[in-house]
Amino acid sequence: MLVAKLLFNSVISTKGAKFMTLDISNFYLMTPLKRAEYIRMKLADIPEEIIVEYKLREKATPDGSIYIVANKGMYGLPQAGLLANELLEKRLNENGYRQSKLVPGLWKHDWRPIQFTLVVDDFGVKYVGKEHALHLKATLERDYKVTNDWTGNRYIGITLDWDYERRQVHLSMPGYVQKALKQFQHKSTKKKQHAPFPCARINYGAKKQYTTQHSTAPLLDKKGKKYIQQVCGKFLFLGRAVDPTLLCPISAIAAQSAAPTEDTMKHTKQLLNYLATQEEAVLTYNASEMKLAAHSDASYLSEPKARSRAGGHFFLSNNAEIPANNGAILNIAHIIKHVMSSATEAELAGLYIMAREAVYIRIILEEMGHKQPPTPLQTDNTMAEGVVNGKVQSKQTKAMDMRFHWLQDRECQEQFRIYWRPGKSNYADDWTKHHPASHHQAMRPIIFNSNEKAKVAFSKGTKSQSSGHQHPRGCVDLTKIRGATKGTYADALRHGVVKAPLLASQSSLAGNQPNSQGMRGNSHSCPGNPVITV
Repeated sequence: MLVAKLLFNSVISTKGAKFMTLDISNFYLMTPLKRAEYIRMKLADIPEEIIVEYKLREKATPDGSIYIVANKGMYGLPQAGLLANELLEKRLNENGYRQSKLVPGLWKHDWRPIQFTLVVDDFGVKYVGKEHALHLKATLERDYKVTNDWTGNRYIGITLDWDYERRQVHLSMPGYVQKALKQFQHKSTKKKQHAPFPCARINYGAKKQYTTQHSTAPLLDKKGKKYIQQVCGKFLFLGRAVDPTLLCPISAIAAQSAAPTEDTMKHTKQLLNYLATQEEAVLTYNASEMKLAAHSDASYLSEPKARSRAGGHFFLSNNAEIPANNGAILNIAHIIKHVMSSATEAELAGLYIMAREAVYIRIILEEMGHKQPPTPLQTDNTMAEGVVNGKVQSKQTKAMDMRFHWLQDRECQEQFRIYWRPGKSNYADDWTKHHPASHHQAMRPIIFNSNEKAKVAFSKGTKSQSSGHQHPRGCVDLTKIRGATKGTYADALRHGVVKAPLLASQSSLAGNQPNSQGMRGNSHSCPGNPVITV
């Protein structure tokens, strides 16, 4: 998914580029096997009409079995996927298409301006000039039955609304949440839920901060445990694809899923209420210079068993001193395995985790043809920034010493440029702790890179048929906008009814920053009623 998201950004950031999709039908079934496989089936397992149609009783053995010879791939055959992929690669190589040696799934032609990502038998194709896309299509059609979509509106389960004029693409998954809520038989609440997970209680004026206590609630049975695991698995894909606000709560719930309690079930129900009452997630990417940028943050001792949490926000921007925000290509909500001895060590561990991820992303971008300067990596901890940049020499543990030298070495290699900015301008803070509802309300439009004020202006309309809320899954009555029966917020963006912010090289990050009291990265306490303006 990461490679696909980078390709989406590359399309809108490359002049004259377009996106289309190709799909091979019966991919496994069309692949010859290197040697035949034999299957034995009992007549009792075969429907009577099939037995009569093919006169199987005449071919059956005395014990009532039928032996079948398989000469081509079939579903369920362990080697079918590998053989199909190897044959496809051989045929593509013969026509000048080669897979990257460093990035599996990324393909380029020897000289044509065309790139594509391959997920099993689904091609997401970036091309400059339709004749090059037609060449790939013709190459595949020699050996396979191929279906194509020149609009490129759907790929790997994500709906893509392309706006080539404004050089934007809007990612969404319409209907995914409603189907999932129906699957889990969740009853929607009348009250709108803005926080996906309970925030730690705020003790104003307290001189001490107490650790998060283990739940003493009764353990759930096997059915409840399976329910929680299914919810985490179902919405993790949504969180990674288009709705990163789900990653931190899912991480917290999944950490309890081995031995879930009734409190875990309450947290899961709150997450489902959040999904049921919030508007549909639409993630917007703007054209940029395809330079990677990242924010890193950590919360100290914010998880049970004295663990800390690291958060990261990765996006593509312009080559500027302070890169302007864009839609996230990757967000990380990670509980640090080891116990940190200080807030600085937690922040240093966060920088280390984000830098490791950034190394691979840089490789992908270089393979796509987008050269990378030293990647700006923002932190809000002055001590951690000082340690890495050689401004501070502190007494270190072995783990801290390793991360410190690794980060320094990478910075000396000009892979990274680690710099400090205040906590309120660090977007990674959203994935380091559980925030109050007011924070989530203010940050959603910034995370999705959308213009919330424009959406609110069009929020008057009819009630949703699924609940009593006005447009709980989208603020605009798009059926009136399009004159159709279906629509998404991305349609409104494309038709100019609402507008997402553009990313320009002249834009300053300060113009996109929340005006808030913010939250310090080295504290696990939640802020008191932060006020953020958009």
